[in-house]
Amino acid sequence: MNMINNWQGIYGQKSVIKILNNIVSSQKIPHAFLFQGADGVGKDFVAIRFAQLLNTTSADQHQDDLINNQIQNLAEPFVKYIFPLPRGKNEIDSSSPTEKLSPDELAIIHEELNKKIKNPYYKISIPRASNIKISSIRDIKKNLSFEYEDVAYRFIIISDAHLMNEEAQNALLKSLEEPPAGVIFILITSSPSLLRETIISRCWNINFQPLSNSDIQNVMTEFFHIDANLAGKIAPFTGGSVKEALELIEHDFEKLVEKTIFILRYSFGRKYHSALEEFSPYLKDNNSDSIKLIIRLIIIWLNDFQKYRFNQNNYFFSGYVETLEKFYKRFPDINVNNTVSKLDKLASIFKNNINLNLIVLNIIFELAVLVAPKK
Repeated sequence: MNMINNWQGIYGQKSVIKILNNIVSSQKIPHAFLFQGADGVGKDFVAIRFAQLLNTTSADQHQDDLINNQIQNLAEPFVKYIFPLPRGKNEIDSSSPTEKLSPDELAIIHEELNKKIKNPYYKISIPRASNIKISSIRDIKKNLSFEYEDVAYRFIIISDAHLMNEEAQNALLKSLEEPPAGVIFILITSSPSLLRETIISRCWNINFQPLSNSDIQNVMTEFFHIDANLAGKIAPFTGGSVKEALELIEHDFEKLVEKTIFILRYSFGRKYHSALEEFSPYLKDNNSDSIKLIIRLIIIWLNDFQKYRFNQNNYFFSGYVETLEKFYKRFPDINVNNTVSKLDKLASIFKNNINLNLIVLNIIFELAVLVAPKK
């Protein structure tokens, strides 16, 4: 069994791969895993590769290729892939996961699954799919009732496992307690705190780390066909997440950076109307995502200022070092920590449907107060 080749295409996560290789070598395979870490770091991809690794023997290359292809296609009985789905019209808990969905909704689900199959870094996105249905979890029990003697390991992969409600988690717990031999659960989550402790305690916990800038650049160019130059510029701003990188591209990263610099200059100079004008296209379109990204970029710029103050290099805003230099000459002793904390708090309240105009005014105010003369 060639473990090295089986992980081909996965960037970063060397410690995760080492742990899983050691587990395979030990031949003592836990029946449940919890893959936790930020979105966009390769958790689903590793789960698929792990399923391939455990189901191939290298004794028959042709048979291994067939099995690997089935698993790559998320095909049962090798893989039951569970993810959030929308609720159908007149759907009740006894309905199957998709029977009450419209043809259009089913077409979207099929299209999203195909994108995931072709690109394991792709994040499935389906309108109104905000939770994992109890019916999807109950389907697991039906799946476990069948026996497949020719399948070494069957995998139940639950993506965004934290989106199970209490009832769904209770149903899953029953399946986790006494799974049949050869069945492995992999729960994938960015928010393990939303899972019941009784579920977590039954899983082998594996932590995934953010990707390096070079890994982000490689994933973006290889799997999403993004220009290498643009991918390189974006990578430092992503926090090691492919999902964050794609979000920045979707919202025109270079324009967001330019807007951020102008907002900083106008706010520090108390040119309030000009600062507000920079936000006006996003306010007009009710584009909360772009405004939230600008808050993140402002925080990154303020952290760059801290680096500049202490003669550190490796700036995120490497193309705008002159703004850091000018700001430092005017305000060498300013403390940005409180402003960063307040801006971070502003970013966290978007989910509460707060007025965007109020958010924007608060951003400008906090930046202006930062450089206001002390009384």
